[in-house]
Amino acid sequence: MNKKNLNILKTAIPWAVILLLFVFPFFKPDIFFLSVGVILFMYIALSSSWNIIGGYSGYMSFGHGAFFGIGAYTVALLLIEFGYSPFITCVLGGLLAAVFALIVGYPVLRLKGPYFSLATLCLGLAVPVVVINMPNELTGGATGLFMPLLPVDIFVNRTIFYEIMLALAVIATLISRWALQSKFGLGLNAIRENESTAETIGVDSTRLKITAFVLSAFLVGVIGGIFAYYRTYVHTTTVFDVNLSIMIVVMALLGGAATWQGPVLGATILIIIDQILISAFPGLPAELSRLIYGLILVLVIMFMPKGIIHFVNVWLRSRASAAGAEEVQK
Repeated sequence: MNKKNLNILKTAIPWAVILLLFVFPFFKPDIFFLSVGVILFMYIALSSSWNIIGGYSGYMSFGHGAFFGIGAYTVALLLIEFGYSPFITCVLGGLLAAVFALIVGYPVLRLKGPYFSLATLCLGLAVPVVVINMPNELTGGATGLFMPLLPVDIFVNRTIFYEIMLALAVIATLISRWALQSKFGLGLNAIRENESTAETIGVDSTRLKITAFVLSAFLVGVIGGIFAYYRTYVHTTTVFDVNLSIMIVVMALLGGAATWQGPVLGATILIIIDQILISAFPGLPAELSRLIYGLILVLVIMFMPKGIIHFVNVWLRSRASAAGAEEVQK
C-alpha cells in the first residue's frame, strides 16, 4: 500500500467509526450501552479539552473540575429560574467558565511545575466550598438543584444525550487536533519543552498559555452543562468532584498527552476498566476506585511518561525499519 492510500485509510477509518457510533442507537441496544456511551464520550471530550493546556503546554492542571461545575450550575439555574433549554445555555456555561479561567489564569499560570498543579488543585477544592456557602435560593446549598426530566421516555432520553455527547467528543477532539497542528500548537509545544528558550525566540508564552487555559475551560464548561441536564441533579459533590479532574489527567497521560489521539485512547481504556471493575465488584467503594486511578497515574508518570501512543509509534517505526532492511538484503 502506497503512502497516499495509507493516509486516505487513516482518515477514513476514524470517520467510519464515528458514523457507526452515530447509528448505533437506531439498532435499539440495551439502555446500559447507551449510558456507558454517554460517559465514555464525555470523558473523551473532557480529556481532549484538558490536553490543550495540560498536554501541549505541559501545565498539568488538576482543577478543571471547577470549570465543569461552573457550567453545570449555570445550566441548572437558567433552566430552573427561567426555563431556558440547557442545550442552548450550555454555551453560556462554557463562557462563564472561560471568564473564570481568564481571571484566575493570570496569577496561576505564573507558577510552574508542581506549584501550578498544586494551585489548580486548591482552586478545584475552593470553588465548591464557595458555592455551597452561597444563599440556598441561588445554588440550592447543601441540598443541591433538581432539574426537570426531558418529556420523553428513557430510551429516547439516553439516545439524545448519547448523540450530543458523541458530537461534543468529536468537536473537542477536532479542536484539540487543530490546536496541535497549528502555529498555536507549535508555540505550546515549545513552552512544554523549554519555556525560557521559547520566549527568547519570540514565543509569547503568557498569551498562549492564557488562550489555551481559557479555550480548555470553555469546552469543559459546555460539557459540564450537558452532563448536569443528563443527571438532572446538581450538587457540589457531583459536579466539583476532584476525582473527575484526576481522571481526565490520567486518561490523557495514559494515551499520550503530547498527541491528540492520546486522550481518546486513554479515556476508552480507563472507562472499559472502570466498567469491568463495577461489573466484577458491584460494591466497590469510591475511595478504592480513586486509589486505583491514583496508582495508574503514578505508574504512567514513572514508566510510561509519553503514553501508549508513543510506544505504538516506536513499535511501528521499528517494524518499518526491519521491513526496509529485509528489502535491502533481498
